[in-house]
Amino acid sequence: MRTLQTFAAAARLGSFAAAGAEVGLTAAAVGLQVRALEAELGRALFDRSGRSVVLNTEGRHVLAQVKDIVGRWQQLLARPRGGELGGTVVMGALVSALMGAFADALWALKRAHPALEVTLFAGQSADFMTRVERGELDAAVVTQPPLRLPAALTWTPLYREPMVLVVPARPHFALPEAPLQMLAQCPFMRFDRRTWTGHLVDAALSQCRATVNEGMELNSVEAIVELVRQGFGISIVPRLANLQWQQDKALRVVPLPRVTVQRHVGLLERRRHGRQRFTQALKEHFGARRPPAR
Repeated sequence: MRTLQTFAAAARLGSFAAAGAEVGLTAAAVGLQVRALEAELGRALFDRSGRSVVLNTEGRHVLAQVKDIVGRWQQLLARPRGGELGGTVVMGALVSALMGAFADALWALKRAHPALEVTLFAGQSADFMTRVERGELDAAVVTQPPLRLPAALTWTPLYREPMVLVVPARPHFALPEAPLQMLAQCPFMRFDRRTWTGHLVDAALSQCRATVNEGMELNSVEAIVELVRQGFGISIVPRLANLQWQQDKALRVVPLPRVTVQRHVGLLERRRHGRQRFTQALKEHFGARRPPAR
């Protein structure tokens, strides 16, 4: 099974060295495992050229079956005893999600299922979509995609975060009283407009018909909030679930007039994969916490 997993990694990454870094082997060891697999199957699986390797026709045919075998093996590992979850789940998550409600959910699942191991990668929503589709990640906690998903993927909403204006309690600049005047006059720390969350900032500004005094552009909610806390600017960000900003003496949260934009955070996964019992448990956790519809 380890050999099959190593082969799948080499096929996906196109390099024995990269595959070795992922599975914890040297490039030479990966090469030995692949050659042993080729000898046992009686066929070459890769076209080798210098340091890169590319699946040949036989390799592509074998890879589809290997993915199925590995997936079934992972499903077996996910059932250690009774209804308990087990095995390793590889997930991506927004850094801001790890600071809030998603972290609580993981902690609750881990306490309920001690045999469960979760490997987390932090990053941006758009980057995770490709990695989930390729099978590099079992799932990812991301902002609601602003575009149509590939047919093989599905996104399930978990929780919502309203977009709010954050301003420093002790600014290094004159801070007007009215929110729209703040946006027009104060240095504005903008979330990277190329990202999914950046699109929501633009939508919030459009709803309140605000113009901004452009300052820096960053791709981290946490970095933006820290700069605001230190008095260097203001920003529109999602109000992160579970963080008690109203108790932060260095920060003020200001409601934005006419703004109803919210960041919807959810679970991105393939429609069929070997860790669906885990992702279902995660969705049920949030379903139990979500207030009933009115």
